[in-house]
Amino acid sequence: MRGWWREIAGLVLPVACGGCGRPRTELCPSCRAELTGRGPRRVRPLPEPAGLPRVHAAAPYAGAVRSVLLAHKERGALSLAGPLGSALAGAVEAAAGHCDGPGAVPLLLVPVPSSRRSVRARGHDPTRRIALAAAGRLRRRGRAARVIPVLRQRRGVADQSGLGAPARFANLAGALEVVAGGARLVERGRVVLVDDLMTTGASLAEAARALGAVHPPFVPGLGEGGTESRFVRPAAAVVACSPLSFDVNRNRLASCIVAGDER
Repeated sequence: MRGWWREIAGLVLPVACGGCGRPRTELCPSCRAELTGRGPRRVRPLPEPAGLPRVHAAAPYAGAVRSVLLAHKERGALSLAGPLGSALAGAVEAAAGHCDGPGAVPLLLVPVPSSRRSVRARGHDPTRRIALAAAGRLRRRGRAARVIPVLRQRRGVADQSGLGAPARFANLAGALEVVAGGARLVERGRVVLVDDLMTTGASLAEAARALGAVHPPFVPGLGEGGTESRFVRPAAAVVACSPLSFDVNRNRLASCIVAGDER
């Protein structure tokens, strides 16, 4: 019921920019430029958790970008899923570009799952909504892409917002699993894990572990006749990450924990 009301309210209530509050626009040109203007970059947290895929982020988690993500996630500004999805689509393309193989291989966007408690409290699943918008954007660019929500939480986890990096890693260790039948779905294309925000990388590392338990990192159909497979590195994409991680040389290990509630 809450999600339905938010959908209707987003159509009839006056809008203001999700980044700066400017009236009569969901996202002003200046804030949109902060979200997408720099272009995606390779990012790494410090310390980097074992098993973390190569991660690309669209923007630093600061200023207007932080405001837009929070407005969408916590305040139900659902119309912001479109511009956030466009930013994520760019990061997905950058992440997939580090994988071998022809562009004809479908991109399979696997969202990092939110807890049922969080989804109920917010009235929607923000990461899945952004992923769906990103897949739509990719298809309009001529890339075969779809969202396959094959991960779920297999046990409860504590709220991550007050935890440091070691505690986050311990909190999420072994917390995710692939749903029944999910292994067959991820064999049909190139998997890119997606999330709205990366802080310590604990969520993405756990998601990669869960997928790796049922799906070795191979891309199908790359040989003659479409019968061979080739090893590829896992890939991940997020809308935003630490400003420090975004701005340093992408070949160096540097980052910090940022404000937010990475699951």
